[in-house]
Amino acid sequence: MSISGVFGKTNLSKLDLAIEFPHEVYAGSRVPVKITMRNRRRFLPAFLIGLSADRISALLPFTPSKGASSAYTGVTFHERGLHTIENPSVHSVFPFNFFTRFKTVHHTYTVTVFPRLKACDLAGLYRKECRSRGEKASEKIGYDSDIVSIREYVRGDPIKYIHWKATAKTGKLKTKEHSSLSYQPVIIEFERVLIRDIEERISCVAYTIVQLLKSNVPVGLRIHGRLYPPDVTGIHKLNMLRELAMYKKDG
Repeated sequence: MSISGVFGKTNLSKLDLAIEFPHEVYAGSRVPVKITMRNRRRFLPAFLIGLSADRISALLPFTPSKGASSAYTGVTFHERGLHTIENPSVHSVFPFNFFTRFKTVHHTYTVTVFPRLKACDLAGLYRKECRSRGEKASEKIGYDSDIVSIREYVRGDPIKYIHWKATAKTGKLKTKEHSSLSYQPVIIEFERVLIRDIEERISCVAYTIVQLLKSNVPVGLRIHGRLYPPDVTGIHKLNMLRELAMYKKDG
């Protein structure tokens, strides 16, 4: 019993815990969460360390001394907004499985859960608007419009853009370079979207933003008097989705 107590207590000492979420977490969708355990002990490994934190649980069988180990688990958040995970606990049955010992990690982890994506016809309306206002070819290289040049194949180029005639003539794979299309920007006026249920409206607008950005259409958002100018960058997308995630009727 004494040996079990000493080794069991030592096994949970000098451990650091990290919980990492993906950049994009959507309500209702199961996402992978990375659990990393760092062992600060100079000589003793950590054995059979379990984690319990709200709806997250994981088991790390072995963590070397002065080293780290990781495990992945899935979690689903059912509501948008800011979620906190406070003071997770680690536990272990090591060394003899007589007792399960627990230790609280005094740390708070936060994750912003984006709105649930609900398919709606709003994206179709905006695509129609883009087409009616016109699309023009830009000088940027892409895979959408007219052929600009033919170059050596680079690993990762889409197979459908291989220029087979040039490949046959030279004996080397050749790729067609196209000019990319430049789309007219879109600004979504949140308060003007005619969907009464606020959660459905938020989900529809979030879906529209994601779909338009996938098509490389610059998207902006006007909400509660704040304007996010049209852009296509990843940071811009996250900022708009975060605004929708934290939206309240009273602003």
